[in-house]
Amino acid sequence: MRVGIPRETAPDETRVATVPDVVARLKKLGLDVLVERGAGERSGYKDADYEAKGATLVDRAQALGADVVLAVHPPEVDALQPGAVLLALIDPFVHPERVRALADRKVTAFALELVPRISRAQAMDVLSSMANVAGYKAVLLAAARSPKLFPLMMTAAGTVRPARVFVLGVGVAGLQAIATARRLGAVVEAYDIRSDTKEQVESLGARFVEFDLGVGDMQDEGGYARELTDEQKALQVKLMAEKIQEMDAVITTANVPGRRAPLLIPADVVEGMKPGAVIVDMAAESGGNCACTIAGEEVLISGTIVLGPKNIPASVGQTTSQLYATNLQQFLQELVVDGALKLELEDEVQAGTVICHDGAIVNERLKEIAK
Repeated sequence: MRVGIPRETAPDETRVATVPDVVARLKKLGLDVLVERGAGERSGYKDADYEAKGATLVDRAQALGADVVLAVHPPEVDALQPGAVLLALIDPFVHPERVRALADRKVTAFALELVPRISRAQAMDVLSSMANVAGYKAVLLAAARSPKLFPLMMTAAGTVRPARVFVLGVGVAGLQAIATARRLGAVVEAYDIRSDTKEQVESLGARFVEFDLGVGDMQDEGGYARELTDEQKALQVKLMAEKIQEMDAVITTANVPGRRAPLLIPADVVEGMKPGAVIVDMAAESGGNCACTIAGEEVLISGTIVLGPKNIPASVGQTTSQLYATNLQQFLQELVVDGALKLELEDEVQAGTVICHDGAIVNERLKEIAK
């Protein structure tokens, strides 16, 4: 069975769907690995490195014509073979037209952002892999842009007090942001509507901030934070405003899959922050947690610096490609037996991730959107 690895064509994308070390593992599954020439260049992997591990270098049409195609973003659908399998970050709820096109092409597509958050699927969890790196990098962006050093310093010229950092959202990205800010020497506080994250925050040496929103369990069955009502959002913003305005840096990580990111920091709160304070909005691409965020740009509001980085994982493409490739290899092991494809769409992992098969949309939520 042939597995194709196309070169990513998005201008800001440096990642590639597999790396040379993972090619060797795919070969052990009995697969022929076809890599488009130049696919790994932007992430630091040479064609010769792929060949040395057993891959065959091909043109784009051959890579996309494989039985299974591994990609970061969906490639051109018309180039895929009817009956082929696609594994990629498809963003199906934001781009349902992609799903319809894949179904019409009779492609079996697995949206990797839908991998269920269960113990068995941890090694396949692409979102967690990417969020981990993004949380780390977001703190580095804040530290590099801040006019204030993060650590405590005792110098002959006096004592430099540590920066105060506030992390909003304690998922994978938030926890890594907390750990990174602490390693840089900052005093860190964090907030999440899921109160059961308190222990995780405190285990990293940070302080968990508690706001009473008058709600119970705010975690859904998938492990994500539930969306708040409009009244709860207003109360949350009010309670957070004073805390945010005390901070030297704020990292926001709140995202609701398939929906606009929740607005956590209104413009008037930004205007009341310290001069030189930095906000890094990790939800910039899905609307932003801050009202002043512009995706891909830096904005200065009354002395506060608001960063809206896009595609943070691509800024460290060599590392994220390695992680992404391993996630895909683990997922492929669920689909391949003795070098042949064996789909079991009733299986919990496959059922949760597949969005279309045999010409039909099979994800229930996407069916409703299609209607």
